[in-house]
Amino acid sequence: MSEGIRCLWMRGGTSKGAYFLKEDLPADPADRDDLLLRIMGSPDPRQIDGIGGADPLTSKVAVLSAPSRPDADVDYLFLQVFVDKAQVSDAQGCGNILAGVGPAAIERGLVAASGDVTEVRIHMVNTGEVAVARVATPGGRVDYAGDTQIAGVPGCGAAVPLLFMNTAGSMCGALLPTGRVVDVIDGVEATLIDNGMPCVILRASDFGLSGAESREALEADETLKGQIEALRLKAGLMMNLGDVTTASVPKMTLVSAPRAGGAIATRSFIPHRVHASVGVFAAITVATATRIAGSPAEALAVQPPDGRYLVEHPTGAMEVFLDIADDGTLLGAGSVRTARKLFDGWVFPR
Repeated sequence: MSEGIRCLWMRGGTSKGAYFLKEDLPADPADRDDLLLRIMGSPDPRQIDGIGGADPLTSKVAVLSAPSRPDADVDYLFLQVFVDKAQVSDAQGCGNILAGVGPAAIERGLVAASGDVTEVRIHMVNTGEVAVARVATPGGRVDYAGDTQIAGVPGCGAAVPLLFMNTAGSMCGALLPTGRVVDVIDGVEATLIDNGMPCVILRASDFGLSGAESREALEADETLKGQIEALRLKAGLMMNLGDVTTASVPKMTLVSAPRAGGAIATRSFIPHRVHASVGVFAAITVATATRIAGSPAEALAVQPPDGRYLVEHPTGAMEVFLDIADDGTLLGAGSVRTARKLFDGWVFPR
């Protein structure tokens, strides 16, 4: 440890994180988490003594290893390192950090590049599902350059299409874990739903909000945050997640009518900070909610004609797509992200 630990620091989608090989970290989860807290510089609001970026979106970890199942090329464990708490959570996946897993697996030699585009089948250990990432590999090397732009990230990069199957109920056991389209919690109507990310979908207007508020304005509203957290704790029990006091799920998502040509507008709590954009799985889950008759999201949404949903968020919009059968059955979902290698080297924990 005194000589450092191999670390690949990457932007994946609208997040940044440290990508490690499992073999380079302690086998015991408690020892591993302690090490990651020291690497990131937590707990400290500035993470001044670590490589974390003082924001939940830049304090993330991907742990990669050889696949543990025959239908995958690599195992990916996502860990959220809290900024101001000595806490590391594996209670959820992350679709943005997932965008960097395919490139990282190729960079680290876990997956061999094959042709101009390499398909990487990724076992998402947190949820048990397999995603497919398509990575540009001309000349047998990962190419991060391209002309794809995603909201919340300046400039352009190579597209990394992500495809997901069988994500409904990935953490809660069912798409609608309570069996109801609408539940009323503390007098507020909500849709409790899990299509890759447990989310509680709420109308912004029920909190006296337009849904266009800035991230900063929402984070400054202590009364609102207290109300949202009280709802989250009750929803967690209803969604089969147990006591979520120290968990990062479910995500509380305020929805409103779109304003910029999208399908739905969102403001997402993750869970105690407001997301600068929206998570990939959260966006897919919100888009799914717009298809459920009687849900708060369905009443506010503008349905796209081609199954490609623009989910608006504070810094733009994320495009996701749903593959839906004629009978309404959800067959799959996906999104297009970009990723970029920022540095490859050694990190030295305190």
